[in-house]
Amino acid sequence: MRSVATGPRVLLRRLREVMAESLGAQQRLDKIVKHIAANMVAEVCSVYVLRADGVLELFATEGLNPGAVHEASLKIGQGLVGTIAATARALNLDNAREHPAFAYLPETGEEIFNSFLGVPILRSGRVLGVLVVQNQAKRLYADDEVEALETTAMVLAELIAAGELEGLNKQGTGLDLSRPVQIDGAALAEGIGLGYIVLHEPRVVVTNLFNEDVDSEIVRLREALGRLRISIDDLLDRREIASDGEHREVLEAYRMFANDRGWVRRMEEAIANGLTAEAAVEKVQSDNRARMMRQQDPYLRERLHDFEDLAFRLLRELVGKPHGPIAESISGDYIVVARNMGAAELLDYSRENLRGLVLEEGAPTSHVVIVARALGIPVVGQAHNILSLAESGKAIIVDGDDGLAHLRPAPDVETAYAEKVRFRARRQAAYDQLRALPSCTVDGVDVELMMNAGLAMDLPQLDQSGAAGIGLFRTELQFMVASRFPRPSEQEELYRATLAAAGDRDVTFRTLDIGGDKVLPYGNVIQEENPALGWRAIRLSIDRPGLIRMQIRALLKAGAGRKLKVMLPMVTEVREVRKVKEIVAREVAVLERFGHAMPSRFELGSMIEVPALLWQLDELMQEVDFVSVGSNDLFQFIMASDRGNPRIATRFDPLSRSFLRVLRRIAVKAGQYQRSLTLCGELAGKPLAAMALIGLGYRSLSMSSSSIGPVKAMLRQLDARQLAEKLLPAIEEPIGGQTMRELLIDFADSHGIHY
Repeated sequence: MRSVATGPRVLLRRLREVMAESLGAQQRLDKIVKHIAANMVAEVCSVYVLRADGVLELFATEGLNPGAVHEASLKIGQGLVGTIAATARALNLDNAREHPAFAYLPETGEEIFNSFLGVPILRSGRVLGVLVVQNQAKRLYADDEVEALETTAMVLAELIAAGELEGLNKQGTGLDLSRPVQIDGAALAEGIGLGYIVLHEPRVVVTNLFNEDVDSEIVRLREALGRLRISIDDLLDRREIASDGEHREVLEAYRMFANDRGWVRRMEEAIANGLTAEAAVEKVQSDNRARMMRQQDPYLRERLHDFEDLAFRLLRELVGKPHGPIAESISGDYIVVARNMGAAELLDYSRENLRGLVLEEGAPTSHVVIVARALGIPVVGQAHNILSLAESGKAIIVDGDDGLAHLRPAPDVETAYAEKVRFRARRQAAYDQLRALPSCTVDGVDVELMMNAGLAMDLPQLDQSGAAGIGLFRTELQFMVASRFPRPSEQEELYRATLAAAGDRDVTFRTLDIGGDKVLPYGNVIQEENPALGWRAIRLSIDRPGLIRMQIRALLKAGAGRKLKVMLPMVTEVREVRKVKEIVAREVAVLERFGHAMPSRFELGSMIEVPALLWQLDELMQEVDFVSVGSNDLFQFIMASDRGNPRIATRFDPLSRSFLRVLRRIAVKAGQYQRSLTLCGELAGKPLAAMALIGLGYRSLSMSSSSIGPVKAMLRQLDARQLAEKLLPAIEEPIGGQTMRELLIDFADSHGIHY
């Protein structure tokens, strides 16, 4: 039994005194282990610190052979100490040598000790080391002793994180906090970015660990919890939160967890043991994150994520910091790191120095990814556990081409990526030289290179890229980044600004393509088993005619006196086009009645992205003025392959013979009816695929502004007639077992075409 002079509060008070003394790092650590051993009536207390090479090195001990300090070491997973580090779980044993993971280190002299208690040294759920106490007597340590050791480990975590122990080890290897880390994720938006980490929801750094008055800290915690609960209730009461749907379910879960007695009790126990309210929240949060990293069940991981989000909010309530993106000014190039975020939140950051985005979650169709791609920002998603490894202000590299994030990159990695960036810049400079040159093949075939857009910030790229116009203006982006439904006047203002920026160049506005995976943050969430095949795009617009009428009216007013092109997404049957034609005619009549000027020419087109239209091409061509192939959806529907599913996203090739036959059929039919034809999917922006499209007869391609330079460089080296002579027969009749991609590569290589 411990005396009245011992206990966690006494221990923390003594550790606070040691931390305040003017001591060297090793002296401070040696003193800390002495105090822990004395307080817990332990014959041994040892601290193992995780090095950058994945080895746990003995940094200090009371009771073991002092000559083993900085000599004894274990790999992660090796021995009891290595097992604790690998699992982030405490071990409490009455006979350590009987445990299957026990590993004997002869240099320590620990063979005479039986009872063993080891806890991970955690910071934000990340293991930085292991703290151990041992005794000769066989006994299990009591729960309050385990809690005391875990609380003490938190103090050691801050000591390690502060960098005070760097340089103590004889091997010269840095500690784990300085270790370069490569995280494999998913490539969501191409490009490479170098900069410093900015956490989207920056962690509150807890510096005041020890409390002076338990009761006052309990009061502070309860008051902050009260404010947190009120803020969640306020969110649920807001009008813009739908009465049902996913957003409300998340907030309802938050409210439930904010009232969870177990969570509150663990924080109050930590305060009773001597921590401040902030430190108690940090400790419980770190324990939860360690559990989350071990958890395989996705539902339970999500629930632990909810607790983590609540802990961040509670810490901000305690220290009086606002929620959401950081408000401080950011200087220099930076990369935003977040669990997830909304599209509007990304736009809160200055575009000037934003070099990339890394998401712990994220999917190719996430709103924020769509917007980032439109802005030309590289994105890596599904970077698991990056929040526990990333620290604001540390160096990071985002590789959106290969889906990698490099934290604290080694000098050679940084040099290699810096060279890649310089190479891209040189290549872009070469493309810039082509900007004013015609998009014309060697044999004189003109090809329109248009750009995709959707936000006002895209418009300067029209001139910078040398685009012939905007082949796809995604009107839904304005709705997705807004916190409420854009007013008709705001829609009209954006459309008018877009037409003004384009000058005499064509702009093709696509009507709202919302629904399915594009859920508006302020709209009702409709649960669908197959959202990509569900109530979206033109289907939603026809069922809610007020939506498309408002948009058509704004477009007609914005396009007064000039040519206006409007395109319908997700058309499945020709009668849908006829229905929209009736709506347009009605809006024209209303506006003319009130004296509004009309466009000098109005063209209505259809996207071809639903396979059913392939058997209605004759009827379709007679109803529309132009057509545009949405190759992304058309390909995934034809192949029954979800492009957002990483298991099958690359299984089928869009340059396969079957898909090229489909694209050729559309081109032939458009030529037969003399309808202008554009392709505006991802294929258009890839030089090899764009080469294939030109060979198939496509003369207008729309792509991201950054793709125009590479595609133009390719087509100015291409003889379209020679390619067609090679390509078209091969589509119908396989030649020597060669795939179409192989054929295209051989053609490009033999004709000196860069792709």
